[in-house]
Order: sequence, then structure tokens, then C-alpha cells
Amino acid sequence: MIEYSTIDQFNHVLSFFTLIADILIVIFILLFFLNHPLLHLLKKYALILAFLVSLLATVLSLFYSEIIGYTPCVLCWIERIFIYPQTILLAVAYVKKDTRIADYSIALSVLGGGVALYHYYGQMFNESALPCSITASCAQRFFLEFGYISIPMMALTSFVLLIILMSIVKYKTKN
Repeated sequence: MIEYSTIDQFNHVLSFFTLIADILIVIFILLFFLNHPLLHLLKKYALILAFLVSLLATVLSLFYSEIIGYTPCVLCWIERIFIYPQTILLAVAYVKKDTRIADYSIALSVLGGGVALYHYYGQMFNESALPCSITASCAQRFFLEFGYISIPMMALTSFVLLIILMSIVKYKTKN
């Protein structure tokens, strides 16, 4: 078992990277609306970046449950259902340079992001709306960093990044 202070440090570092990712989301959205030339560079790397986001989300969710010992709740499992297959699908798509994956990834990410958003809303504002089980409560916050980052927010950030990156991939196929 990892020491409590080490877990706190780990959560803080991941939360910091989530904060950076949230800032990048805002920047990517602005680039889209401004049709900025930097999109051309992002188009080149969007598929591999999406794979890395999904891989990181998958590995970290397993790390939290299997190494740190946080028991995933019902909503966490549903979020995992929408992120885990993307790691494999995006890896294959990257190897084959198949940009047709974008629609499928966006669909999975919208559904997973919707669950993560609902989960986050319930944790932060309306715990009674969350499904709870005997083994793990969806309302339990293992940590809260920077006043808003919890595990469901990390999941939501991952899904939004995937939606944006896959939108960049789709944008690429139109040109």
C-alpha cells in the first residue's frame, strides 16, 4: 500500500496536469473558432495525442483502483466502459493512419463525457441524484484539488480532450 502522503502528492500532480489540460481545452476551442494556422500542426498529431489521452486515462484509472485501492463506483465503471476500448481502437487507427475512427471515438467520448459530467455534478452539487452501491458510493470524493478537480472531472477532461482531438482529425479529412 502506498503512503497517504505519497497518494496526496500523486493526486496533486495529476490534478495539476488536469488543470493544464483544461486550459488546453479552452485554447483548442479558441483555435477552432479562429481557424488558427496552429490547427495545421495539431492535425498532424491529433490521432497520436488522442491515443495517449485514452491510454493515460486507462492506465490511471487502473492505477487508482488496483494500486492505490480506490474502489470504483457504478458511474466510474460506466466511464471506463467508454474509455478503455478507445485505447485499443485509437492505437490501431494510428498504426493504420485511419482517420475514420473519429466518429466512433467522438460517439464514445460524448456518452462517457455525459456520464462523467453527471457524476461530477452529483459529487459536487446533488449527491442524492447518484446511484450508490454497498461497495462504493458515487458521491465519495477521494480528493478535491484546486477547488474543482476530482476523479470524475479528470474523466470529463479526458473525454472532452478526445472529442476535440477527434474533431481536429475530422477537420483534417475534409481538407
